[in-house]
Amino acid sequence: MSDITPDNPRHVPVLLERTVELLAPALAGTDRVLVDATLGLGGHAEAFLERFPELVLVGLDRDPEALRLSAERLARFGDRVRLVHTVYDGIRGALDGLGIARVAGILFDLGVSSMQLDETDRGFAYSRDAPLDMRMDPGSPLTAARILADYDEAALRRIFTQYGEERLASRYARRIVERRVAAPLTTSAELVALLIEATPAAVQRERSGHPAKRVFQALRIEVNQELVVLERAVPAAVDALAVGGRIVVLAYQSLEDRIVKRELQRRSTSTAPRGLPVELPEHRPELRLLVRGAELASDEERARNPRSAPVRLRAAEKLREAA
Repeated sequence: MSDITPDNPRHVPVLLERTVELLAPALAGTDRVLVDATLGLGGHAEAFLERFPELVLVGLDRDPEALRLSAERLARFGDRVRLVHTVYDGIRGALDGLGIARVAGILFDLGVSSMQLDETDRGFAYSRDAPLDMRMDPGSPLTAARILADYDEAALRRIFTQYGEERLASRYARRIVERRVAAPLTTSAELVALLIEATPAAVQRERSGHPAKRVFQALRIEVNQELVVLERAVPAAVDALAVGGRIVVLAYQSLEDRIVKRELQRRSTSTAPRGLPVELPEHRPELRLLVRGAELASDEERARNPRSAPVRLRAAEKLREAA
């Protein structure tokens, strides 16, 4: 286990000042609600609660341990904090349960949290030996070990290709299936050793990252159904925004960012048929994009917080309700 506590969190919020800057115009005033859809250790949440004294924060997380630690960290804000144990595509149900119709802001900080990476027994990091678990919610039934034991070669190849963009997906899938005939893979060290052995020396020399990096990413995404959940969560979040509300999303790999980009661009584009002389209200864009493309962390932030290196930030403001 890690030594993280609410008073000594290892988590440094990524792009904190930029997220505050982008969400601030929607949060100033009374009766404003911000949803932190990926609460984690509550670093972003704490900053927003401090800077906006009348803000109510709804924090969502699938990890009970993250909710427990955040509850301790945010206890001083009293009833301004409402925490809900749910996956972030459950945003509408969470708000309905709290009697909240629309919110002023929504923040997603996607991917595996610092706490989960730092807790050795969760099995997220290929650099540490641990059981092949990778569940963000320990109560979920599917683990990485079960995937490696039960999925056939074609299914393993599919997730390594689709979720890891791994060009040696076929080779790795075949080796895993061959290996488990003798004994199942149960620890990260066993899987890492197999992947290194299966990677040609020439490929290892030309690659900048660890041979296990993409496979571990793919397994984590499959265990937690991260992309499937995200495809439902972004539209649900936009629908939950009040007019004038804002959404900010921090993504850490291209597959996540692609989903976010597609939905925000779709809703920020007019649906008027080509050649229509007048754009009717129901055809006007629902969103206004607040940044051009995806913003990256500055060199200063990357030096201060290495986990910000791959981040891609996108943000939008809601202009109207959907027809």
